[in-house]
Amino acid sequence: MHTLTAIIRARKGSQATVRAELLKVGEFAKAHEPDTIDFFVAQDTQDPCVFTTYERFTNVAAMERHNNGAGSQGFFAAAGGLLDGDVTVVIAEEIWPE
Repeated sequence: MHTLTAIIRARKGSQATVRAELLKVGEFAKAHEPDTIDFFVAQDTQDPCVFTTYERFTNVAAMERHNNGAGSQGFFAAAGGLLDGDVTVVIAEEIWPE
């Protein structure tokens, strides 16, 4: 299982919009991306400007389709100017459970 974790920081005062746009990505993935197995979004309890996604894909091609697809691209079009710095991305392969 291939995964992508993203840490996203919204500019202060923009967290509600960034949150709403991330939820749209999740809904899009659920409705249109059968090879996106899971798409989780979390908001930091100490700093509501920080969001983390944990995304699971059947393979690398599915991850690339997601990243280049309408849901992800729509997020950056709508919220990209509201982010505080670069998005930190970790791409990995799950090792447990096997």
